[in-house]
Amino acid sequence: MAGRINDDDVKAVRDAVPIDAVVSEYLQLRNAGGGNLKGLCPFHDEKSPSFQVSPSKGLFHCFGCQEGGDTIAFVMKIDHLSFSETVERLAAKAGITLRYEEGGYNPGHQRGERIRLIEAHKAAAQFYVEQLDSAEAEIGRKFLAERGFDQAAAQHFAVGYSPAGWDHLTRYLRGKGFSDKELILSGLSQDGRRGPIDRFRGRLMWPIRDVGGEVVGFGARKLRDDDNGPKYLNTPETPIYKKSQVLYGIDLAKKDIAKSSRAVVVEGYTDVMACHLAGVTTAIATCGTAFGGEHIKILRRLLMDNGSARVIFTFDGDAAGQKAALRAFEDDQKFAAETYIAIAPDGMDPCELRLAKGDEAVQELVEPRTPLFEFALRQIVARYDLETPAGRAAALDEAAPIVARIKNVASQHEVAVQLAGMVGILDTQFVVRRVAQLARWARDRGGRGPAPAAARPAPSASPAAPSPAGPALNLRNPAHRTERELLKLALQRPALVSPAFDAYGVDEFTAPPYAAVRQTIAEAGGAEQGIDNAGDYLARVRDAAPDDRVRALVTELAVEPLHGRTVDEAYAGNHLVAVRLRAVDRRVRDVQGTLTRLGGHGDPEQLAAVQNELWVLQQYAQSLRNRGADAL
Repeated sequence: MAGRINDDDVKAVRDAVPIDAVVSEYLQLRNAGGGNLKGLCPFHDEKSPSFQVSPSKGLFHCFGCQEGGDTIAFVMKIDHLSFSETVERLAAKAGITLRYEEGGYNPGHQRGERIRLIEAHKAAAQFYVEQLDSAEAEIGRKFLAERGFDQAAAQHFAVGYSPAGWDHLTRYLRGKGFSDKELILSGLSQDGRRGPIDRFRGRLMWPIRDVGGEVVGFGARKLRDDDNGPKYLNTPETPIYKKSQVLYGIDLAKKDIAKSSRAVVVEGYTDVMACHLAGVTTAIATCGTAFGGEHIKILRRLLMDNGSARVIFTFDGDAAGQKAALRAFEDDQKFAAETYIAIAPDGMDPCELRLAKGDEAVQELVEPRTPLFEFALRQIVARYDLETPAGRAAALDEAAPIVARIKNVASQHEVAVQLAGMVGILDTQFVVRRVAQLARWARDRGGRGPAPAAARPAPSASPAAPSPAGPALNLRNPAHRTERELLKLALQRPALVSPAFDAYGVDEFTAPPYAAVRQTIAEAGGAEQGIDNAGDYLARVRDAAPDDRVRALVTELAVEPLHGRTVDEAYAGNHLVAVRLRAVDRRVRDVQGTLTRLGGHGDPEQLAAVQNELWVLQQYAQSLRNRGADAL
């Protein structure tokens, strides 16, 4: 084993590499007063910056998660390095030659695993760049030229070429002192019949760097028809490469992202190149995976989540691009930044657009125009026939839960009003109330999101849980009998009533004890939780009961036999419809009473809104009667 690093050299490394310079490679820092800097902590999720750096002291500390230390401690934690690996990495950055007290200078093969893998990738990247000038790589140079990228562009992005032979890179890296084990572990080589062979052969190569600028992987583009591999082949998961945690181009874009509070997310390596060369230097791309939570964490640290921050997604206009946009919207609320979508005319990507119409067209493309939420809602609404009452109701059913996920109440209200316009419902307040109700239910369910969109919640007053106290249950009452049977189904056969049941409001159960059981099921996570593990589900429901009376009723309903001779989806659907239809009919009577009170002397706008709500409710009730469970 190599000896420990000389203490004086460790001190020299600490003094030579300013902590603010190192930290700012991973997140944006702003003045915090008193000579300190602040930013969003990279070690835990937070909305406001509690992570502070003191350049004068060479220390950092997070007042949120209590992480702290010096430059070495920061790099060790954020890059998962050992102490010696971190000192070696920082020493290389500062140009300091380290001394080792028990064995002289540290031999290369004894250095830390991560350092070795990083060095192997650095050497491979240089090898590929040099190969792009070879005669064999003419096909690669032609590929770049056809897309508007000259030699200078290729050099700027360090684009290279992997020779078509079996083991050119493997032999080259062996000559640099890397072992076969290291080459396999790095993902640069793979096992062959007679030993390691190159993973990438005969392809155009893009180095993928982490936010600190180190090469951690490659993206490889197929060039020849006889290559039977995928169009793009990326480095497999390795100790230094996790595709869900890297963004292509982040090393080049991070400073401008932080400076402008704007990031442009594109779909491919050539799109990043085209954007940067067109002057959009905040462009980045994912590497063979959908844009997700880990990518958001990287951007949030650079954007600082200030209110003026913008994230613009560019997707192809085809079905796959639209699907990608909707996936991105799934994580939209993890940003404090505003998110937008940009789709080029004729469905062109930024690379094609630059080639066809020039740099200005690319710059114009990424100017924020359509909010991502608006695009997502329009994609949903467009699937329905808005000329029919049933179509409008179904569109509202699917879109309203999405609007309910918007955390900012003011924004949620504004988007709900827009949704009413998209769907064609004149009574905007009806839609606003629906969205607000779904949002309340989501909060009641512990932040797990609104009830599933597959079932339409009946418009009603307050979803608050009634007390179990009240009149005795009357099982001769058809409503009480139906509600009891539906609760038994939800507890005993949850698969038959899910996900529709979880969208039912507490106020759809007229017997207070049953309403309390409904609320208890919601508190336990909903009936859908019982599909895979009935035992744990019932235990959670009983634990969620507010008192022994409700807990006893839950137990009773869980063991009482169901009344149907054949308990199947049709049986469950009949009970779901019966409970929902009675709730809608009650609301119809309430609205009719309001109309009677308003008479012909009410405010015309208010009168029109109430009439529209009545019309929507009556259409929905008719749909339930005609179509049964299919209308839920």
